[in-house]
Amino acid sequence: MKNWIVYSLISMFFAGLTSVIAKYGMKHISSDLGLAVRTSVVFVFVILNFMVFQNIKEVGNLTTRAVVFLMISGVTTSLSWIFYYKAIKIGEVSYVASIDKGSIVITLLLSIILLGEPLTPKLLLGAALIIGGMLVLTIK
Repeated sequence: MKNWIVYSLISMFFAGLTSVIAKYGMKHISSDLGLAVRTSVVFVFVILNFMVFQNIKEVGNLTTRAVVFLMISGVTTSLSWIFYYKAIKIGEVSYVASIDKGSIVITLLLSIILLGEPLTPKLLLGAALIIGGMLVLTIK
């Protein structure tokens, strides 16, 4: 199995745990405080991971363009997390997570438009199934 598939499966597993664990953690606190604690841990973990497993000299390869795009990505991630945490605080995690996974369709569209990745019938079918699944899971 290719490394990217293994990493993706591991990511899927931990992402699945994240929302349910966060819901328990926010039982008596605001979503904003919960997210602040979570993000602090993420920051420390990511920095340690970079320092242990990466070449620190790689920092010299950063360009202004790369930093700007990574910063924009950080802003969009922050906004996504802020609203996701607000949603799981007051809503059912299973519904919120289902709707959130609709972001896959947005990612597919943007990867075609902005990155020039190929649009295939298989991709269209997968996107349609994701939207269909999201609707099945969330419409009462």
